[in-house]
Amino acid sequence: MRKVIRLANEEDLNKLKKNREDEVKAHYIFKQRVKAFNLEMKLIDVEYQFDRNRLTFYFTASGRVDFRAFVRDLAKIFKTRIELWQIGVRDEARKIGGIGSCGRALCCNTWLEKFNKVTLIHAKFQNLPLNPIKLSGQCGRLKCCLLFEMETYLEALKNFPPIDYEIQTERGIGKIEKFDIFKNYVYVHYGNDLWERYTLDEIKKIVPPEAFERNKEIFSNGLG
Repeated sequence: MRKVIRLANEEDLNKLKKNREDEVKAHYIFKQRVKAFNLEMKLIDVEYQFDRNRLTFYFTASGRVDFRAFVRDLAKIFKTRIELWQIGVRDEARKIGGIGSCGRALCCNTWLEKFNKVTLIHAKFQNLPLNPIKLSGQCGRLKCCLLFEMETYLEALKNFPPIDYEIQTERGIGKIEKFDIFKNYVYVHYGNDLWERYTLDEIKKIVPPEAFERNKEIFSNGLG
């Protein structure tokens, strides 16, 4: 958070309004100059420093962009210090904002302070369908909210047998593939769309205790 110096007065608010209006103008000028310089850049946001001593452009690009001559050109037009910041797709979503599939404003645009690594393994242990399209946010990356309840799942999974563990039952050899941590159910797959549901107590009679201990050690270290 930036330091609060004092309450804004009418002069400050008028200056801020003028900055916002000029940011819109700068947006269009930037896009025109990008075409003139034939650069592959997508402008995301424009921000005037309050005292107008700096004008920052946030953009995305597929690779590195040599914009040294471009910056000099912009400095001549706007008569102030120019900064160009290349940001990622998650930062783009944070800048633009929007509504997520949950119906609420994007977390990154409202309260999320930093981005953590999210992988399909987080979805797997929450029994979510491993469909990247359904699991992706507006940024095109896996949703940050996949991590929100992960600690709860990891703690609960310490009491379950290892995933993909093979067991021998009356039906034959099956593989443990899904859990329901809320009802203490374990789902065993026998192939050919044949599944069997067991309670955790029933599975504990089949799976040796050392397998549970090994699983507890794995989830105690997190998923990385």
